[in-house]
Amino acid sequence: MDFDINRILRILPHRAPFVLIDRVIDLAPRQSARAVKCVTYNEPFFPGHFPNAPMLPGGLILEALVQLTGVLAYASDPYDSAQKVMYFLGVEEAKFRRPVVPGDRMVLSIEVIQRRSNIWKIQGEATVEGNLCATAKLLTAMTDKGDIPQGSGFHNKPG
Repeated sequence: MDFDINRILRILPHRAPFVLIDRVIDLAPRQSARAVKCVTYNEPFFPGHFPNAPMLPGGLILEALVQLTGVLAYASDPYDSAQKVMYFLGVEEAKFRRPVVPGDRMVLSIEVIQRRSNIWKIQGEATVEGNLCATAKLLTAMTDKGDIPQGSGFHNKPG
């Protein structure tokens, strides 16, 4: 199953500059997915993120993996993207092994570890030319837009 950018934009609520996947190249509903992010120097974060040695911020690599999870969730159980959104709840065991730089073609891979109702736990990795750049376990939740999931940390009241 192959999703081009137009189909991705119909699924995800993100828009430039925060759409972080360009094409889904492999998808097995409820199991796994792979996507591509073509990294270019003209992306807006590069001038301020190590200007003399630009690299893709690690947090954006993790966000790209979460966006791929949103596409996988849609392919697994289609939802109305005007009503639902995938929230990023947590990260475990994140490791960054190699920088991703302008000109790289980053391949993102996710595999479902566990799914309960609207909660997805995935193992994700990012590679460039077969070289491992980042790995992490990510926790996400599919919920109604505007509803912030319990346990996300967004409900903490100032104390």
